[in-house]
Amino acid sequence: MLSKNTAFFASFAAAGALLLSACGGGDDGSDAAKAPDAKSSNSAPAADGSMDLALKSGTAAQNDAPKKTGDWANPPGKPATKPVQRKWVQLSAAKAGALDPVVVNGSGFTLYRFDKDTASPSKSTCNGACATTWPPVLVDPGSKIFVDGVRPSDVGVVKRDDGTRQVTVGGWPVYRFSKDLKPGDTNGQGVGGTWFGVQPGGQKSGVPADAAPAETPDAAQAAPASSAILFDDANFSDNGPAQGVAGAGCQNVARPEVTSSISVSGSMKLWTGADCKGTSKVINGDVADLSSIGFDNKIRSVAFG
Repeated sequence: MLSKNTAFFASFAAAGALLLSACGGGDDGSDAAKAPDAKSSNSAPAADGSMDLALKSGTAAQNDAPKKTGDWANPPGKPATKPVQRKWVQLSAAKAGALDPVVVNGSGFTLYRFDKDTASPSKSTCNGACATTWPPVLVDPGSKIFVDGVRPSDVGVVKRDDGTRQVTVGGWPVYRFSKDLKPGDTNGQGVGGTWFGVQPGGQKSGVPADAAPAETPDAAQAAPASSAILFDDANFSDNGPAQGVAGAGCQNVARPEVTSSISVSGSMKLWTGADCKGTSKVINGDVADLSSIGFDNKIRSVAFG
């Protein structure tokens, strides 16, 4: 294992990776273009192939996010009436009304998913007047997403028709509801039979599993992954470095033989040798401790697709 002082390397092999490119600010104009410094971060894949996001474990408060920025720029009692890009957002698993669990933002407002959107591939269909009633959760280029009870591998970003970037959970684009006026409100639940609070894995909150339509096979974790975050420490710890890897086919990792846990949505193959040679192991989804499958500090390359 390398020293915790080793610089975090986030080099991705995907050719033509698209960096997030948009501009925005808080409702009160307090969101600057530059995101706050982070103690440690990990890159998160976007649905359009870009990787310009930093995931941070814990809440915004625990990570000392500046006041009147990010999710805090829209205070309780002030309705969300327009899409606003933020330099950070928070995704927390919580209870709101009868919804348990459901994802809420940094100010405690319920986040929703829309049945007319798609999760695989991620696609938002709520535009125009719809996006005024249901403001999408948008992020600036280089933004931070604080994850609290939500798996990093379930978080991403999708490019909207207007070029902005919308946060996704389990592949589903997520939204606020303009008629939720205080933390814990769930006035958007069940509206039109198509809007529901979103669970930490992307499922509908408040809908019994036997009443919800089955997710499509493409949305299941059995689908091949195209990117992953490799942590030097077990349990996806932010205390040590991490590195990202993405692309089609075989990819050599930048720092071999240091990985102890992996966050990935889908299946991938691990290899003990460079160029996908040596001993291999197929995994399907996150692995919190690679020693449980005999691959701790052994990965030199991985294969996607």
